[in-house]
Amino acid sequence: MGIVYYASDIFESAGFSSSVGTVAMAIIQLPTTAFGVYLMDKSGRRPLLMFSASGMCSACILAGLSFLLKDHGWLKHFSPYLVFVGILLYSATYPLGMGGIPFILMSEIFPINIKGSAGSLATVVNWSTSWIVSYAFNFMLDWNSSGTFFIFAAVNTLSVLFIVKLVPETKGRSLEEIQESLIHIRNNPCIS
Repeated sequence: MGIVYYASDIFESAGFSSSVGTVAMAIIQLPTTAFGVYLMDKSGRRPLLMFSASGMCSACILAGLSFLLKDHGWLKHFSPYLVFVGILLYSATYPLGMGGIPFILMSEIFPINIKGSAGSLATVVNWSTSWIVSYAFNFMLDWNSSGTFFIFAAVNTLSVLFIVKLVPETKGRSLEEIQESLIHIRNNPCIS
């Protein structure tokens, strides 16, 4: 979320027009969000989560490379466009999966007797960590712009691995089937 909140600052520090960048982000987010809602029941939650996290990882790598090139004075005319493409890729892939699907999964995987309290706890943890990341993001950019994006890319890589190993597909499955697959994952964590 820090990337979305500070997109204007990111574009400016990369040497790209912040007004063009933020307008392009807004134009991209609306159709990709709608497309993500459409795809969710067609392709399933898990593939969209993996695609979204992979796209966000690639976007962070592009943005990190852009700042790395800028810091070393290499390809000065090219690096602002690289951050533009990276941020737009992030803006396109985030709403396809990681933006909303975790909340849907949360409502589908918890048993009915703990759904309310577990969902509330998960939401508090989600928004608390989002606040921490958003708060720290500006300090991280001041510390090392390229390093910030490479750290975000590493976190998204870990997200892909987490999804592959531990997140069950919930599309078209009953709560009992989902719970059974979670038990299987718990008992066999190395088998996906």
